[in-house]
Amino acid sequence: MNSWDAGLAGLLVGTMAVSLLSNGLVLLCLLHSADLRRQAPALFTLNLTCGNLLCTAVNMPLTLAGVVAQRQPAGDRLCRLAAFLDTFLAANAMLSMAALSIDRWVAVVFPLSYRAKMRLRDAALMVAYTWLHALAFPAVALALSWLDFHPLYASCVLCARRPDERLRFAVFTGAFHALSFLLALVVLCCTYHKVLQVARSHCKRIDVITMQTLVLLVDIHPSVRDRCLQEQKQRRQRATRKISTFIGTFVVCFAPYVITRLLELCSSVALGPHWGVLSKCLAYSKAASDPFVYSLLRHQYRRSCRTILNRFLHRRSSRSSGLTGDSHSQNILPTSE
Repeated sequence: MNSWDAGLAGLLVGTMAVSLLSNGLVLLCLLHSADLRRQAPALFTLNLTCGNLLCTAVNMPLTLAGVVAQRQPAGDRLCRLAAFLDTFLAANAMLSMAALSIDRWVAVVFPLSYRAKMRLRDAALMVAYTWLHALAFPAVALALSWLDFHPLYASCVLCARRPDERLRFAVFTGAFHALSFLLALVVLCCTYHKVLQVARSHCKRIDVITMQTLVLLVDIHPSVRDRCLQEQKQRRQRATRKISTFIGTFVVCFAPYVITRLLELCSSVALGPHWGVLSKCLAYSKAASDPFVYSLLRHQYRRSCRTILNRFLHRRSSRSSGLTGDSHSQNILPTSE
């Protein structure tokens, strides 16, 4: 195994560790907090988190084994199962992110009627659609025997071995990425563009009120005025930064892999021996970044994490003090005889 393979293997191990810990923490927060579970976005987050954990537990270790061994890491049945999961989980993750963006669009554009427009039943129907949509493509690929080990990605993925199926497989691959990656990207861009417009409109209204207040308070201290103006600028930047993060992580993680899969269909394009694995690692890194982008940095999840940590530390301190008390009693009793 050369240095490139060792570096890619290390990247996979790090991605697996971060993904397992962060997604596990999100799942723990959802199980612990009833307030989080009552919200409609919790279903989208739960769907995305469980998919990320499944990918971390099945697909990432097999890809790591493929990188290390430089061959198919498992039997044909397990490889087909892993390829089925890989295709399903990738599409499901993309559509889940699109569903989360629709939820935020409804919350920002229709704040007063959000609870009526996005109930738990509505969220469950959207999750059911993402499952049906994401299951359709791997089911067709399984029926056509297009699930196999691909050495370019060192993974069990969509793959057609027979030359006479090349055209049909190219059409299928193009349709799959158009109805998963491209569809999700269009939904993300449209919904978050509208969210950004509404957010900027709200910021402008706040800015007008603030400036009118500053004009009326002519004797206000310059430092207070400067702080108010700085807060206005930070509000605008914060909204833009959040939306750029949502769309940016989606593109950076998934676009290289999708482009590689499409370029692979062109016989005139020669791809580097390690680029396929690197693009696959970038796609896997979305599972590690999702908990931070969508969950753990939010106030409710941070509060739930603090509560879980405090309870854990309290239990440990109670146990340690109980053990100390028992050992102290054991030390005293013999001396009292």
